[in-house]
Amino acid sequence: MTRYYNSYQNPRRFVSVPQNLFRIFFTTFIVMVTVLAGSCKKEVLKIGGDILPEGDFVSIKSIDTLSIFSYTMYDDSARTDLSSVSYLGQDYDPYFGTTTAGFVSQIRLNAKWDGQPFTVDSVKLFLQILTNKTVASGAIHTLSLSELANQIFVDTAYYPNSPIALSGFHMSDIPIPSLRADTINNITLSLPGNGVEFGKYLTRDTTKLFYNNNNPDFRSYFKGLYFQLNSTNTDPYLLSLSLTFNSSNYNNYFILYIHDSIGTAKQYSLILDAKNTNASFNTFNHDFSTATTGDKMAHLNTTYKDTLSYLQSLDGVYTKLILPGLKKIKTDNSFGKISINRARLVVPVHFKATVLSPYITPYVPSQLFLRYRSKTGIRYTVPDYSLGSSVDISHSFFDGKLDSVAYVYNFNIPAFVQDYLEDATGNIEPELDIYQGAGTKNVILNANKNKIPVKFEFTYTKF
Repeated sequence: MTRYYNSYQNPRRFVSVPQNLFRIFFTTFIVMVTVLAGSCKKEVLKIGGDILPEGDFVSIKSIDTLSIFSYTMYDDSARTDLSSVSYLGQDYDPYFGTTTAGFVSQIRLNAKWDGQPFTVDSVKLFLQILTNKTVASGAIHTLSLSELANQIFVDTAYYPNSPIALSGFHMSDIPIPSLRADTINNITLSLPGNGVEFGKYLTRDTTKLFYNNNNPDFRSYFKGLYFQLNSTNTDPYLLSLSLTFNSSNYNNYFILYIHDSIGTAKQYSLILDAKNTNASFNTFNHDFSTATTGDKMAHLNTTYKDTLSYLQSLDGVYTKLILPGLKKIKTDNSFGKISINRARLVVPVHFKATVLSPYITPYVPSQLFLRYRSKTGIRYTVPDYSLGSSVDISHSFFDGKLDSVAYVYNFNIPAFVQDYLEDATGNIEPELDIYQGAGTKNVILNANKNKIPVKFEFTYTKF
């Protein structure tokens, strides 16, 4: 046998001929085994398929073409009593027009009246402003307080347009100090005439300075106040505060300063955010006619399929979604019994970044919510929001949060969809409202035949 050397530096063969042939054979063998194994696997799946009943099989399918329509709606029948946040002032948006907000609340005497002779020295009002939304910081803003003529009650429903009768006692032109942005502001307000007239009015009948659920008490004697904020120019203030007791201390209250017959100073607090909850409610008025951009909400409460839908803060307009494709599935007997694996709404935001406004986050709500209505008209938050709420405090499964990169809101609603499909009473309709809850930001959403419309991602298992 003659040897051949590839190089004068290597006077021997690196690999013998038999070893090289063995490697080629081994590689070919592995490829053939893999192909045969794949063929066998497909065949095994078919074995027995003709002798098992069809009901023993399940199939997972996905549909991304279910129809979904969006409409802009408005009604003033949402309850605003005992709200966690109260609002004062005015807001303007070129698309939505002017919104005016105020609130009504009882006040509660914090300590038992001692019944001794006294002289009123002054009254001051202390407020904790949680947020302030304004355009011109140099504008002058004033608070007005008006006494209610009719008693209000904790167990009564109140709405944004509930009628408010006033007694005639009124304090106005109470100046609001300059407020710092992006922080909580604790402010002290001096009332007209140092509050002496108000203090005398509150204590004109000291036999009524008590609380009793069975007899007319302070709440029927002094029925409460209507709080309103006024601005001197076209750049309004919109303030928020909480009338809910925070379990540690009071943040919103009057202090009545007095002295007795021997000059001893005393003071009494009259609380807004009392531990024993005061009756209260928010008032909102929306004037769409002052809008300068868009169609001034011309298609409110109609079935007009606009390419945009709208969602406003402070119980303004909201977007209604109708899912006729889901209704067809429910009435289609061929679907039989199905289990929802995934039901997700992807709602795009109509937002155009500019040099002055490059980021979406400061301009739209950070999170939105979904509700549905029963046959009786009662509104409920979709059940998916509360899934695992004991551990999922942030409600991550439901989501609803703004995706600031994709410019969308995502809502996971498999529990709602499953409940709808299994509901035999007709109590649930395939309709949902997108709403904001607390907050002062508005948002415009893509809708219907927009280039980037709302999507309904739907995956189910069919039994």
